[in-house]
Amino acid sequence: MSEVDYELEDETYSAKVDRALLLRIIGLTRPYLLWTLGFLGAVSAVSALDAYFTYLGSRIVDEGILAGNMQVLWSIVLQYGVIMLFQALAVFIFIWLAGFLGQRIKYDLRKQMFNRLQTLSFSYFDRTPVGWLMARGNSDADRVSDLVSWGFLDITWTVVNITSTLIFMFILQWRLALLVLLIVPILVIVASRFQVLILKEYRQVRKVNSQITSAYNENITGVRVVKALVREDKNLNEFQDLTSEMYRAAFRAAWLSALFLPIVQMISALAVGVIVWYAGANTLTAFGLSIGGIQAFVSYVIFMLWPIQELARVYAEMQRAIASAERIFSLVDTEPEIFDQPQAQPAPNLRGEIVFDDVSFGYKDAQTVLHHFNLTVRPGETIALVGATGAGKSTIVNLLCRFYEPTAGKIRIGGTDYTQYTLDSIHSRLGVVLQTPHLFSGTVRENLRYGRLTATNEEIIAAAQMAEAHEFISALEKGYDTEVGEGGVLLSTGQKQLISLARAILAQPDLLIMDEATSSVDTMTEALIQKAMERLMKGRTSFVIAHRLSTIRNADRILVLEKGRIAEIGSHPELLKAQGHYYRLYTTQFRTERLAELENTVVVGDISAVGAG
Repeated sequence: MSEVDYELEDETYSAKVDRALLLRIIGLTRPYLLWTLGFLGAVSAVSALDAYFTYLGSRIVDEGILAGNMQVLWSIVLQYGVIMLFQALAVFIFIWLAGFLGQRIKYDLRKQMFNRLQTLSFSYFDRTPVGWLMARGNSDADRVSDLVSWGFLDITWTVVNITSTLIFMFILQWRLALLVLLIVPILVIVASRFQVLILKEYRQVRKVNSQITSAYNENITGVRVVKALVREDKNLNEFQDLTSEMYRAAFRAAWLSALFLPIVQMISALAVGVIVWYAGANTLTAFGLSIGGIQAFVSYVIFMLWPIQELARVYAEMQRAIASAERIFSLVDTEPEIFDQPQAQPAPNLRGEIVFDDVSFGYKDAQTVLHHFNLTVRPGETIALVGATGAGKSTIVNLLCRFYEPTAGKIRIGGTDYTQYTLDSIHSRLGVVLQTPHLFSGTVRENLRYGRLTATNEEIIAAAQMAEAHEFISALEKGYDTEVGEGGVLLSTGQKQLISLARAILAQPDLLIMDEATSSVDTMTEALIQKAMERLMKGRTSFVIAHRLSTIRNADRILVLEKGRIAEIGSHPELLKAQGHYYRLYTTQFRTERLAELENTVVVGDISAVGAG
């Protein structure tokens, strides 16, 4: 995601937190309603009993100790002990349920985000960095789950504690209780002033944190390029700028949060001082409180200070969690740009005639990449695409695979507009071999089976043999059960490409896409890949994005593309004979390659001759 995208996203959520957002966060607990009610009930019981214990303390003083009634005293003490045991059980229940609820919410959020990512179009990933997505699934999910569990626990405990405390204060002396209530509107005004400021700063922290995560990811995955281009110092300076910006935003947020708490403390302490003084001055003349009642009332007034401070702390934490929830919901609510039409049906196969009918396409508005493209491909035909970078080669295969859809025109497969087919039925019949193959963490066998989970071990070995990969796989330490590492880092590029080919063979595709599959390998590996490609393409409609001459000269037709248009079309001999665009491309780009092959042959021949002599 570009810097502009981050800014636009931040503006989208710059408004004050609304009720709908809070209700949506609370709605995350709906599947666990009974657990949530039990959790909140246990918290409420513990909080209310805390206030009741103080009331029992006043009775112990007045009805037991001062009255000299040991029977009443022991009765109240026994009641106190029984209630304490009940409270201990309630504490165990709410801590257990809070942990359960937090983990379930975190699981649900990550599952929703992951499921949404599976449905989003390629265009979303083109503009969204991995670091941004990782931050949503990790720190943001943690914060929201903590809010729903421990945050709601703190809020419930605080609200019930204050409410029950006020109830017992009204029981003891209603006029003093009314004085205590004067604190509430003052605290509400202070909290409302701080709300917007704190939330704004925490949004900025989350925004910069996503950029930092993205920078981490890019520098780790691109470490070879960074070192090869001696970019360490430059990248370090850029990273320091990001961390400095995050530090400033986090400092402002922490400063506001830190200022919030002492202000609440000062207001609460001032109110407590006034009430205690007023109650002490009027106890004997007007209020008629007992000694135990005075002790309990003063305890209640002081007791209210900590819950109010705690509520202020939870409120500050809640702003951070709400900012995280906004980011998560922005991902979950993102709609895919490519989706099944209401009447879409599964494609029977992709073996029919393929027609590009006046197709135009642009990745961004007003930037057309493909202009009025027309092409008819017969079943089983091999089409090679050549041209300069940006000519539209990858765009054509991306449209054919329906990773994108034309902005104008239609693509028909077997006479039917391919938008009338479901996406799954199209993608499941594709075999795609990329220039840079991607393997997943796990074993060779698991990677081969990735595109066809029901494949047997015999079918896996047969596919590997067909792809010329069986020999090197068997030579690995554990054969097909050898770990390939993250992204296949434990294998060479050529080995990964052969496994990628075997994976495509195992999937038994109707339509094959070869995206410069031999451009990153040595000559010997290229020969193996070329041999496997010929087997794989036999009888299948294939599109080959060409880089080397060897991959295109046997194609049925070669399309030479220039700026999104077909400049020339024909077979290899026909295009050479025409001496047009392809001929010039051949003489400039491919002749060097051919000469190198001839020189290599001569050198090998000389060495053989020397050896024979």
